Amino acid sequence: MGADHGAAARMVVQLARDERFGDIEALFAPPLRAQVSADTVRIAWASETGRNGPISALGTPVSEPIHSGLVRVSVPVTCERGALTMVMSFDEDGLIHGLRLAPPAAPAWTPPPYADQVTFDEHEVTLGAGPLAVPGTLSLPRGRGPRPGVVLLAGGGPFDRDGTSGPNKPLKDLAWGLACRGVAVLRFDKVTHVHGERVAGAPGFTMSDEYVPHAMAAVRLLRAQPAVDPGRVFVVGHSMGGKVAPRVAAAEPSVAGLVILAGDAEPMHRAAVRVARHLASLDPGAGEVAKLIARQAAVVDSPDLSPSTPAAELPFGLPGSYWLDLRGYDPVAAAAALDRPMLILQGGRDYQVTVEDDLARWRAGLAHRPDVTIRVYDADDHLFFPGAGPSTPAEYEVAQHVDAAVVADVAGWLAPRGRSGGGGGPGCP
Repeated sequence: MGADHGAAARMVVQLARDERFGDIEALFAPPLRAQVSADTVRIAWASETGRNGPISALGTPVSEPIHSGLVRVSVPVTCERGALTMVMSFDEDGLIHGLRLAPPAAPAWTPPPYADQVTFDEHEVTLGAGPLAVPGTLSLPRGRGPRPGVVLLAGGGPFDRDGTSGPNKPLKDLAWGLACRGVAVLRFDKVTHVHGERVAGAPGFTMSDEYVPHAMAAVRLLRAQPAVDPGRVFVVGHSMGGKVAPRVAAAEPSVAGLVILAGDAEPMHRAAVRVARHLASLDPGAGEVAKLIARQAAVVDSPDLSPSTPAAELPFGLPGSYWLDLRGYDPVAAAAALDRPMLILQGGRDYQVTVEDDLARWRAGLAHRPDVTIRVYDADDHLFFPGAGPSTPAEYEVAQHVDAAVVADVAGWLAPRGRSGGGGGPGCP
């Protein structure tokens, strides 16, 4: 397509505006068609335009090469009451390999007031080898060690190493906040972020494939750092990253302990129905999305679910193999089987992972463990951003930072565990 990528992307937006979703599906490459249907696009589009109003203008498409000959194109879309960005990736034949609706371009991230970059250094690293290797960032405090280290795991979805959500980067907040408190931190782009098109068509893809190999590589790389105490390397997981953290620790015995931030324990397909209905109560335009997710969740519960079940019939376009694996995984039981300490943190205003539906399971399943600490931050939402009143998706579109109390509590919990000398850092604001 060459210079026609931008024109093709504008055409897709115009097809959506004209509600020609079948014509959009006809442009999908086979891997995307297996995951996303015309009905999925229609409902997502209706939800966005229901909230933001009809399209009033299209901005200039921005193109960038990504990998494997694909080009990502972002089209700014102005609506009567808001804005969004339609992001697509095309191959050289003009077929679409990725399609998502995103918030408008966000302002540049600024460091949280509790992080001082002069107290640590950052280095780029690569985790894994071959076609599924991913890049990451190692944040190393200045001063002598040995010091504790953590590997950060992002939540569900194709997140980058910073957990970027609109103008916010909660994992970068956490990394910088911990690094200037004397903790070495390694965070990395998820394989679904870097190689989304490749893994989308991988047979038998599961949550373990999405997280475990790169998390294990990150733990081992961090333990090999001269300034890091190899006996004090922990896994810190947010949301689905918290859910999978016990599985990572079971696969990598050197993990010293876990920090689980808003880790979901309720079966994910049922939680998706609960969250979708909650959002529909706030925005009637999301009602069709809630109905679609309920239908898809019923397929997950069906005894007929198999690896060959079309991903387009399942929540979030994840394959049958992924849901079969999740259906058989109990993160609380997996955590209870570990002989390692855990810190479990939860936001009181979180509507995605909740005190009632998720934290209650962690509490019940780990009540017998004196080495498990659980804390609730009443004012915090799912990203541990402090606020007031009911939490809504609109909160994530406002620039803010992870609660300073959360960062301080994680650093404080890490500091004394397995101490073998050294540690500490120059201090933070």
